[in-house]
Amino acid sequence: MRHLIPFLPKPAIVPVIRLQGAIGTGSRSLSDQALAPLIERAFAKGKPAAVAFVINSPGGSPVQSSLIASRIRRLADEKKVPVHAFVEDVAASGGYWLACAADDIWVDASSLVGSIGVIYASFGFHQLMDKQGVERRVHTAGKSKSFADPFKPERPEDVERIHAMLAPLHQNFIRHVQSSRGNRLKPEADLFNADIWVGQGAVDMGLVDGLAHVKPKLKEMYGEKVRLVPYGQKRSLFQRFGLAMTDTMMASVEERALWARYGL
Repeated sequence: MRHLIPFLPKPAIVPVIRLQGAIGTGSRSLSDQALAPLIERAFAKGKPAAVAFVINSPGGSPVQSSLIASRIRRLADEKKVPVHAFVEDVAASGGYWLACAADDIWVDASSLVGSIGVIYASFGFHQLMDKQGVERRVHTAGKSKSFADPFKPERPEDVERIHAMLAPLHQNFIRHVQSSRGNRLKPEADLFNADIWVGQGAVDMGLVDGLAHVKPKLKEMYGEKVRLVPYGQKRSLFQRFGLAMTDTMMASVEERALWARYGL
């Protein structure tokens, strides 16, 4: 009957997009290419009162994190739609980068937040090869082409170059957080050393705005009648029936390693 009474106010509509998993370009990962249609549709369909993101991510690619966050922020500014982020288990590293695309960030009392840093990890196999009597033969055009070769002993100049690459990535992350959180960040606090904070600790540091869960908080903001419309990524036929290829299996191993850092 409501549609027959035009002067009754319509309930607010808030699309809710889940960002679950590691960030990267693999078939199982959160990527800008995979999420773009979802995010664009959430901002474009009807007249949403806001768009909410439920985030549960241990991080991943800094480039994909930046692309996704930039898309969210651009659409929010173009459409003049507020954005709210709600953290479940983890919003760490790239996961926190995504959360900072929102106007405000809400967490559970046990959520893990932060890890504002950049990591480079690899393995070294040269001793194993020596024991097995295996000789590696590499010929390059360009002295840096065998940079950080895992089958050779680590060289000081390679370590120096790795740190030279990580430093600007870290600064990009810091600028993004500072631009997003502004004067809400606790002055003089050492926030950018990749530490992790739990729940209220993240609130005290100004990294997030408070403790809240998605449904009650959005009802508080937009009224008891607010309509929360879930948006999620569609899984391929292979993913639905568990027919994973080799790259998907490798991506799964890498993602498990990311989650393991946070005991999950």
